[in-house]
Amino acid sequence: MSLEEKEPPLPHYEVLSTRTAYKNKWTALREDIIRRPNGQDGLYGVVERGEFVVILPLGERPDGPTVTLVRQYRYPIHARLWELPMGMWESKPNAAAEDVAAGELREETGLIADKLIYAGSMFQGAGYSTQKGHIYLATGLRQGPTAREATEDDMSCHTLPLAEFEQMIARGDIACMVTLAAFARLRAQGLV
Repeated sequence: MSLEEKEPPLPHYEVLSTRTAYKNKWTALREDIIRRPNGQDGLYGVVERGEFVVILPLGERPDGPTVTLVRQYRYPIHARLWELPMGMWESKPNAAAEDVAAGELREETGLIADKLIYAGSMFQGAGYSTQKGHIYLATGLRQGPTAREATEDDMSCHTLPLAEFEQMIARGDIACMVTLAAFARLRAQGLV
């Protein structure tokens, strides 16, 4: 189908029953028994999470642009990942995404941005999750203190040349799909 062709109507899935299998302040796991458009019954496990933000802090040095990354341990995969700053405010689910972006940037890196540029949204794992993310470019950066949560005590912050960040992507050193997708969106829009 070309982009000019009209999208077909969305398929109709009938929800026969639904139950919350698990819930905490960050995540809920919902189990739906469904009837597919072809009449077959099935099961869908859906991870419900609040919206998040991801921020690319773009700095400037005499030798060129920089990117600030965080490195933190991710328990589910038992590894440390290089990532752009990101997060959600589960205690303030109705906070404006731009406020969350400014807050997460400050919490994780200590950076304060003069300007936050919105670059769009994306879904993280749309095959199993409702979580939507918002992408921001942060510029005009000033350094302040971090204010990390207790769960981020293993986090470290690193500012490096943009070219080195791109080499890390090419080598596979960056394995966080949110970081990769956010950078791709910002690059495609000519913002980086």
